[in-house]
Amino acid sequence: MVISNLGNKSEEWLASMKNKHTELFLIPSVVFSMVTLVTDPVLLTCIFCFRPLRRETRYLLLANTLTCDVIFTILNFTSMLFNTMRFSMLRVVCEVIMVVTVTTYCCSVITVTTMVIDTYLAVRWPLQYHNRVSPSRTRKIIAGLWVLASAYPVSLVVIGEVIFEEAPYELPLCLNIVLLGTFGSQTKVGIYLFFTISVVMCFLVILFCYVRLYMVTRSSGIWQSRFSRARATLSAHGIMLVLYFSPGLVFTVELALYEHDALREELALWLNLVNVSVLMLLPRVFAPYLYGLRYREIYNTLHLLLWRRCQLHQVSVG
Repeated sequence: MVISNLGNKSEEWLASMKNKHTELFLIPSVVFSMVTLVTDPVLLTCIFCFRPLRRETRYLLLANTLTCDVIFTILNFTSMLFNTMRFSMLRVVCEVIMVVTVTTYCCSVITVTTMVIDTYLAVRWPLQYHNRVSPSRTRKIIAGLWVLASAYPVSLVVIGEVIFEEAPYELPLCLNIVLLGTFGSQTKVGIYLFFTISVVMCFLVILFCYVRLYMVTRSSGIWQSRFSRARATLSAHGIMLVLYFSPGLVFTVELALYEHDALREELALWLNLVNVSVLMLLPRVFAPYLYGLRYREIYNTLHLLLWRRCQLHQVSVG
């Protein structure tokens, strides 16, 4: 039953996408993906090519977020391009894309949460901060974040290989919602719990850190001005957290609507298209500007790189 559902649902959703001219959703996907793939590698170059930047925890965490975003954007765009062009994809390749996209999405969210924790530690214990959070320890933490983010998606693929043992060799449509939607009800409950618990835990940790930061720093006067850097930082973090969390919540709604009546399935299709082509890419578009370029060190490093490039160009032309 699960095997036939996987093939049938892929065919049904592909037919629906053909009738509704969903190729128009490729336009925002191309624009957002290009912006991400141009800006993120530039900021990563600034961080990794300059020793002072790559030895600070906040920049290593930012680099990890940008790396996750680049990988996610490439795979998301590849999958959407294949679906739009009606190219079949090997089922195993589609499962790998699902694992990597879910892993990088979760790793981005967890890393953003860790960045808030890092800010809290730096403000709360400034004298002991550098000893407690060294670059080598930060790299181990980042490796742990990847392991934590990949644990559940990898386990889903193992389950999928058992369930889809005799499934079609190729799929006409590669969508996470179709792959995950054909799992059993118990697995779906596990997916709901995974996303819900992850979002709630990250939200509670972030809320605790911000409340404690406000209580510790409110007497210093950094919150009094409406346009203070502290308020701007809080606003930037708040916007990014909403942008990162929203696609996961929308995906759970898609999963809940999957395999119901025709009206709900059509709504799930439209939600999925908006999610993968717009909502999931918005945080990747804004992250370099709301996170990366707000750091003076990264901005100055980027300015220096561009100035050197212009100088070399003028010398070569002269």
